[in-house]
Amino acid sequence: MSDTTPASSQQSPQQSPPAERPHTGHGFGRLLVAVYGLLALAATGRSILQIVEYFDKAPVPFLLSALAAVIYLVVTIGLARGDRTSVRLATVALSVELLGVLVVGAWSVADPAAFPEKTVWSHFGQGYGYVPLVLPIVGLWWIRRTARATATSDADVARSGH
Repeated sequence: MSDTTPASSQQSPQQSPPAERPHTGHGFGRLLVAVYGLLALAATGRSILQIVEYFDKAPVPFLLSALAAVIYLVVTIGLARGDRTSVRLATVALSVELLGVLVVGAWSVADPAAFPEKTVWSHFGQGYGYVPLVLPIVGLWWIRRTARATATSDADVARSGH
């Protein structure tokens, strides 16, 4: 019997196919991308309606909802792309989101009159089941986890000489 497989496509037993590098948009990251994408759509729709129809009632809360929508979009794209620049941008956006949820949440509880209308972040995201409070923490954890896995993967590749 002759081997009809070209020699260039055969791998020696010592070679293994290259392992896929850890990526923020793979595995659990797909769920994060989906949730952030959904939040981006919901917050965008809500803020557009609020700004177009009711802006004079509560401009600050409605502009904060629009800001949240932009941040959710940036995080969605950054996590999905997964390259170094995108992940850095997503990290900044997640940090701003967490700070925004904490500041706006505390402000809306301390001074309810300042928020006559709800925003995505008011009352720490209560209107969205507190997802806006928890999600940036999970997103930052995921970025940190995939960064460590990427560093480990890069070290393994360097040790193997590839």
